[in-house]
This record gives sequence, structure tokens and C-alpha cells, in this order.
Amino acid sequence: MNHRPLKPTTATDHSAEPVPDRMRASVIDATGGTDALHILDVPVPSPVLSELLIRVVAAGVNPIDTKTRAGSGLSAAIAAYPATLGFDFSGVVVSAPYEAHPLSPGTEVYGLASFPRTGGSYAEYVVAPSQSLARKPTSLSHVEAAGVPLAALTAWGVVVETARAHEGQRMLIHAGSGGVGHFAVQLAAYFGARVTVTASGRNAAWLRELGAAEVIDYATTRFEDVVADVDVVIDLVGNTADEVGTRSLQVLRPGGLYVLVPTGAWPGYAEAAEAAGLRATSYKVAPDGDVLATLGRLLDSRAIQVYIDSVFDLGDASAAHEAVESGHTRGKTVLRVSDD
Repeated sequence: MNHRPLKPTTATDHSAEPVPDRMRASVIDATGGTDALHILDVPVPSPVLSELLIRVVAAGVNPIDTKTRAGSGLSAAIAAYPATLGFDFSGVVVSAPYEAHPLSPGTEVYGLASFPRTGGSYAEYVVAPSQSLARKPTSLSHVEAAGVPLAALTAWGVVVETARAHEGQRMLIHAGSGGVGHFAVQLAAYFGARVTVTASGRNAAWLRELGAAEVIDYATTRFEDVVADVDVVIDLVGNTADEVGTRSLQVLRPGGLYVLVPTGAWPGYAEAAEAAGLRATSYKVAPDGDVLATLGRLLDSRAIQVYIDSVFDLGDASAAHEAVESGHTRGKTVLRVSDD
């Protein structure tokens, strides 16, 4: 019987890099406005058990980050301040749990930090569990890859796992030009659904290129006036703006599925859907390295793509939060943390 030898314990020396005791991070000392974010010198985190230490090259900025900074989102779960925000990252493995780990030092990876249980990705180093990581798509830069994990995993969860997108399915996606939205449009179209999207008129041509069959300009047209009998609504807005959630129930077929993504965007959605004879669920993303690997293959094959709206330096995290909170970004906003 032939055996594949394990890598020698000394084989990682060629890619090992020195790790400082301290690092730059964008932190908050308390929740508040965008000016609450500031640069601080903090200790480099130490991985335990299945965690890896990653040198961060770029970090994604998401609406959940801005909500948490402002005092909602996940702010109640922050155990201590100063707190480093951020989930998405792309970078290079510095240390792995054991010598034969498939993601050895020097490997380029992307994934999700375990914030708020650990420090987030707005920092020069981050720790992350093995199951939250995958190899970075080879066709993407670190800046592009950092815009993928949270948004694409959310889109996969709602479109593929929850809505079970398939040929001939009619799906309405609200806010299709945002981070989650532009991935949701592409994945729904990839799996054969006929996709209708609400977005601003300036994004219409771009969303059609991504696979949308129809784009409704929310500024000029009430979607319920032109859409009916859809199988699934993916709601990335909720009732925080113009009663989008309530109005969405009007366009679903009997027994159709309503999926609400933003946390706290419509507390009464389940009761309203049940009263209308519809199915409804919220959704919470879960880190999944296997799905990230699948998404990486789709990205490398150009079956889907990530769009980066703007890139800010780590010290300009407050400006990045302002951009996300404006509600007018296309795709993702990213922080450049260090050089490749």
C-alpha cells in the first residue's frame, strides 16, 4: 500500500513571516457616529484550536458593520472596548493549527472573522476558524476578494439554500445593486430563475448584464403596479423604507415565499405573511468554507463577478462607513489594510 507522506514540519519555513506583538486596527471606544472609528495600536490576536492567524491585506465593509458602530446590529454582543469591527477579509496565512493543515503559512485565503466574539477584520491581523476560510480565488486581487465573503455567502444562503433557485422560477430581488443584491441577482440567474430587480435607474443596464430579466426603477415605478405572481421575494430592504416589505406580500403568488434579510427591518413580517397565506422566513448568514470554495470556482470561471464600488485606506474607515450608509453604493466597499 502506498502512503502519501505528510509535509515535514520544517517545510513551512519558506513562507513563514515574522509576526509583531502589536498592530494597527480601526476601532471604536463606544458606539456612535462615523467619527467613533479611529486607528489604535492593539495586540496581535493569538489563534487557538482550529483558528488560523491571517495577515489582512484588505477588509470588506458591510451594512452590519455600520449598524453595529452606530449602536444597533451586533453592538449588544461586544464584550469589551476598544472593539475592532469587520467580518470580511482577504489575506495571507501566517500560522496554521498544525503542520499538515491544508491552508499552510503563505497561502492566500479569504473568509470571515468571528466578530464580535473575537476582534474583527479592520486590522493588520485577524484570527479565523478553519471552517470560515477558503483559498482566495486566483483571478481576484485581495481587494476584490475582500468584497466577497459576507455578501456572497448571504446571497447563496437566501437564493440557493432557502429559495432553491431553479429553472423557470420567478424571483423578485429588492436592492439588487448592493453588496448582497448583486450576488443574489447573479446566482438566481445562474441557477435558471427569471429575475426581476428593484434598483435605481442608473444601475439598470449593469444589472441586466448581471442576469436580471427586468429592472424596476424604484424612484419612478411602484413595483406592485407592474409585478405579480412571483414565486419568491428576496427583500434586502424591509419596512425601513417605503413599506417595501408590506408591499412585497402583494406580488407573491398564493403560497409564495418571502425572505427578509436585514436584521430588524420588519418585526411583524411573519404574522403579516401568514395572514396573507404566504410562507416567510428571515435569514442569518453562517460562515462556510466549502461554500466559499464553490463561490471561488464560480468567480474564477467568470460565472459570477464581484463589483468593488470604492476602496479606502484603513485609516479612512469612517469615510467608508459614510459611503455605505449613503445607500447609493454599487456592489462593495473595501478597506485596503496592507500591501500584498
